[in-house]
Parts: sequence; structure tokens; C-alpha cells
Amino acid sequence: MSLGFVKNVQVADGSVGFTIELTTPACPERERMRQLAREAVSALPGVGGVDVTMTARVRGSPGAVKERLIPSVKNVIPVASGKGGVGKSTVSANLALALAATGARVGIMDADVYGPTIPTLMNAHTLPKPTIEGTVPAEQYGVKIISMGFFLREDDAIIWRGPMLHKTIQHFLGNVQWGELDYLIVDLPPGTGDVQLTLCQAIPLTGAVVVSTPQDVALKVAQKAIAMFNQLNTPVLGIVENMASYVCPSCGAHDEVFGSGGAHRAADRLGIPFLGEIPLATEIRTSSDAGRPIVLDPTSQFAKAYLGVSEKLAAQVSIRNMQRELTPLVQITF
Repeated sequence: MSLGFVKNVQVADGSVGFTIELTTPACPERERMRQLAREAVSALPGVGGVDVTMTARVRGSPGAVKERLIPSVKNVIPVASGKGGVGKSTVSANLALALAATGARVGIMDADVYGPTIPTLMNAHTLPKPTIEGTVPAEQYGVKIISMGFFLREDDAIIWRGPMLHKTIQHFLGNVQWGELDYLIVDLPPGTGDVQLTLCQAIPLTGAVVVSTPQDVALKVAQKAIAMFNQLNTPVLGIVENMASYVCPSCGAHDEVFGSGGAHRAADRLGIPFLGEIPLATEIRTSSDAGRPIVLDPTSQFAKAYLGVSEKLAAQVSIRNMQRELTPLVQITF
């Protein structure tokens, strides 16, 4: 009640009906909240029946809605890594699809200009369409997509200086017709260069996700990405530990090729939420190569790992936005 989740309360002849509007359709406690609310209201004197409707409305990051470049995008979430080869793009694609599977409106901006892989991972071959109003993004599996990969031959190489990278990111933001989105996932290139700087300075970001493998050398570089976001006043929503352990497809045995738990320990040390771990598995690789990310197979144990990470990410987005909404009220009160 205090958070404004309860809507449309109706009481008639001893029956009570109301709606609980969650801040994300990815809430893992959805059914438990419905049951607890029904039990609490049923226990009140004179109540004969209770009808609880569950809905969701993703809250936008204050300021992002007002931003000129993307006024209809509620939350912009860059996915970053300190170094290449940690599976950042695969994580980005699966997180986008996991969020979309809950009913959220999602887009992916492939900002890895030098090595764009999102069109391949998503099996997206229909090109974006230029119009008078702007570029209409491609769409695959219910997710809107923009990437330099659509405009290059497979053997082309991008050899650009900073100003060209800056112009490309500005175009992807301001000239693409994203429409109404709850989440825009931005797949960043590795490192802490021009693309990251342009994005952080161009628009208000809800917060970043940092992907790392468990071993010390990757974590040390990932911490540089975290330091960059801190310097640019962009909150870090959490760390994902990718390739946490290898799962043998024949016997199911686990082999900690890159170690285990390093990202979790780093998150605890840095005071950053830990969003979860994704195993190193042949099934994830083959599904990505085929352009059908593993999340699209709901029976896969690896899909469930990504779904768990997406639920925690959505929760962190909601917490962050609610804190921003309440901060001005707290300042006025005191």
C-alpha cells in the first residue's frame, strides 16, 4: 500500500476486488504476493470473497523519459566488460529475450561497433528501414534491434576514430524509432573507450551490468569498467559471472575451468549486487551460433540460469528507480 502497488479497490456485498501493480513483470514473487494478499484480505471481518488481479508497469528512470534523444524508452541498461572474450554479447542477447519473455517491451542496441555480433546471435537478417521520421529497427523474437552489423559485409572492418564512433552512437539513440520500450539493453564493446564515454554523457542511464568470468585476471579488468561507471556517475546494477563452470553434456559433471565464485566475491567486496552465474556449456554456444539464444528453450537448465539473472536485474532496476523517485520527497520532508 505504501509503495502504491494496490489499485482499483472495489467492495460490494462482502466481496473485495483489487489490482496489485508490480514494478516489473519479471517479479519472481508474483504468485506468492497474490496468495499472501488474498489471505490477508480474506482474514478481515465480513469479507466473503477476494479477487486479486496481478499486473505490472515498469517504472522509468527519472530524467530518461524527459531525455530528448529517446523520450519513450524507460530504462537504458548498458552491458559492459573490462575485456573481450567473456561472453558479454551472449549475455546481452539472452537477458533481452528473458525480459521480453515476461511481457516487457525490449530493444537491443549493439554498440560494439568494431565487432557487432547481435544480428548473428539473434538470427536477424531483415535490415532496418530508413524513413523520413528515422530508422525503423529490425525486430526478431519480439525484440527490436539496431547494429552496425546490418550495414557491413562480413569481411568489412571498421577503422574509425573517436568522432565517428560518437556520431554512430548518437544516431543509434536519436534517429532510431525505438517506440515505447521498458528496457533498452546496450551491448557495449570491451574496455573503457569512446563508445562508453559517449553513451554515459549522451543520456541518463538507469544503471550498468558488468560481465566477467571467474578468474582473477578477468575480474581485475572488470573492476576498471566498474571504476569507469563510478567516475561517470552511472550506477552499477550488478555483476554477472559468466562461464562459471563447464557442464559435461554426457555425464553432467562440473569442471571449474576458470575457477568459481570470483565475481560473487568481488561483488561482495565492492558492495555491488551479484546477479547470478551462467555456466560454460556447449549447448549455450551451439544455440548462439545457430541464432537462437538458449533462453528461447524454456526447458533448458541454462535458460533458467539466464531467467534468474534477468529477474534479479529487473528487481535492481525497480529498486533504483523507486529510490530516485523517493529521494526528492525525503529531502523535502527533512
